[in-house]
Amino acid sequence: MKKHSKKYLEALSKVDVKKSYTIDDALSLAKDVAFANFDESVDVAFRLGVDPRHADQMLRGALALPAGTGKDIRVCVITSGDKIAEAEAAGADFAGSDELVQKIQGGWLDFDRVIASPDMMGKLGRIGRVLGPRGLMPNPKLGTVTPDVAKAVKEQKAGKIEYKTEKTGIVHVMIGKKSFSPEQLKENFMAILTAIMRSKPASAKGTYLKSIKVSTTMGPGIRIDTYEAAGAV
Repeated sequence: MKKHSKKYLEALSKVDVKKSYTIDDALSLAKDVAFANFDESVDVAFRLGVDPRHADQMLRGALALPAGTGKDIRVCVITSGDKIAEAEAAGADFAGSDELVQKIQGGWLDFDRVIASPDMMGKLGRIGRVLGPRGLMPNPKLGTVTPDVAKAVKEQKAGKIEYKTEKTGIVHVMIGKKSFSPEQLKENFMAILTAIMRSKPASAKGTYLKSIKVSTTMGPGIRIDTYEAAGAV
């Protein structure tokens, strides 16, 4: 059994684990009980009534959070020609062609997102084994394979997040930092909630939104009222 710290238990004592809080109260409480001496991330876990074993019930998408993520995203762009300079001008941390592919092949992973132009897709196959398991492989559906690399870089830097259903039917997303205002956290929460609700698979049966919990990096989970959440979209 995991042994929790005194500070965690003190934070947990302020949370009614049997209660489903309103969105506003849950987000405020998550901030209030955060105890770490760094700017903790605020994360939300949506447990959905889907079976990820079926491809048509697997949720996967990306969206730009209105208030950003509060995180400095390091973006690597694999492209060619003039687009290298375009990516750099848009704020890419790294931009290049074959030399970056070779570097990644050698195990270099000093970035959080990878964007590629369509002409480089053939070369990306060589680094799929490196990027794939880490969820870094560029994907046209997520907007990370695109001819407009400058726009993609700006979106990632501004707080575009990716989400997908895990094997357990849970979607985990970061909606900001402890230092965010409750209004900023709610704005981001509503954006991802709306995206998830609108992505409900037609084949999903029964209750779709089973539970929602918000927590900070070190803090306890706080349950959000699913009825209020579903009705807010």
